[in-house]
Amino acid sequence: MNRRVARVLTAPFSRRSWKAAGYLLVNVPLAVAGFVFAVVTAIPPLLAISAPGVRAFGEANRGLARELLGEDGAAAQPPPGRAARRERGYLLLKLPLAIAGLAVAAVCWLGGLFFVTFPAWWALLTHAVPTVHGQLHTCHRGVCTTVPVVSPVQATHNFQFLVSVNGLGSVNLAHHQFAVALFGAVLLLAAPWLTRAVTRADQSLMLRLLGPASLADRIRALQETRAHAVDDSAARLRGIERDLHDGTQAQLVALAMKLGLAREKLSTATPADLARVSQLVDDAHRGAIEAIGDLRVLARGIHPPVLDNGLTDALATLSARSAVPVELVTDIPDRPSPAIETIAYFSAAELLTNVAKHSGARHVTLEAVHVPGLLRIRVSDDGRGGARLAPRGGLAGLAGRVRTVDGRLIISSPPGGPTVVTVELPSHA
Repeated sequence: MNRRVARVLTAPFSRRSWKAAGYLLVNVPLAVAGFVFAVVTAIPPLLAISAPGVRAFGEANRGLARELLGEDGAAAQPPPGRAARRERGYLLLKLPLAIAGLAVAAVCWLGGLFFVTFPAWWALLTHAVPTVHGQLHTCHRGVCTTVPVVSPVQATHNFQFLVSVNGLGSVNLAHHQFAVALFGAVLLLAAPWLTRAVTRADQSLMLRLLGPASLADRIRALQETRAHAVDDSAARLRGIERDLHDGTQAQLVALAMKLGLAREKLSTATPADLARVSQLVDDAHRGAIEAIGDLRVLARGIHPPVLDNGLTDALATLSARSAVPVELVTDIPDRPSPAIETIAYFSAAELLTNVAKHSGARHVTLEAVHVPGLLRIRVSDDGRGGARLAPRGGLAGLAGRVRTVDGRLIISSPPGGPTVVTVELPSHA
């Protein structure tokens, strides 16, 4: 119960709630523009030629939801033949939701902030802002002067009218300031939950109209994901086998041979052979240590032990080892599944290695944040830019690995920089 109460009390101050509130505000002009475009181009002569514009509005809505809400349930787009019709329907139905979201933002967020700070506004406008209320004429020994009469009464009336517009006109504000502030606190506490209700309705509509058009489309997407997973697993197994065969196995064979020679020498050793036997034992000892080290590296490549303490600590260790200074930003309140943690860790490691090798950057920022349904890893650097998905390149391999768990890789790297690479993974595989 205490945890639930703490969650309710802290919800208005969380990053997730503020991003959702920002989504409600930014969403309105996009919804209005999309609605107008969908209505104006709905006549038969314009239906065909307006399809690219409709799809562009749909992609803009997907991008906005992905950036601010962390949701991208419509990532798998419907086939082009049916996309425009369904996306046009989404643009038409989107406007009422956007208006509802604007009402929630205005009443709960802005109204809540206004009423919570009401006592300060009341004191400021009724005492700190005096208002001229008439003039006083005085005469003394034939000399007459006019003095303005300063009073806060008019300011009080003006503020009373301002608040009455917000629905509290019947309240004696001077005697109920605490009640007004309490009412504002209630609005702020309700704001995140009403905001999420609107955004979830928006996401549900987006999933139905901008997502896969049929079960067959979803099956096709799952088949592609499965194929990527199988290929990635096979490639990793071949890599482990190659490392064992060419590295550790060869070292252990050499170790066995040196120990065999040492044993033979010891059986017929003369004082002159003792130095040779000692050298063989030293070499074997050194080889054993190297083999153990290689096995540790190989095991770390399968599952890094540092992940045992969680992804946050693992990324902190990774950042400390980076050749380029790293600013680490993490917000992972709920621990992802082990598979997602492992992919996230190796994704961050690969991206930081690319920065050190290719970017020429002097500073890099590593972000790992949990947004609804997603774990987002983002690496930003101030290097030369120009990063792209080259065939058989490191980023292409990373994109393939991310797709095995239905994730996605987003690259923004104009020439001259900066480079921002984002990996989005589901919270649980």
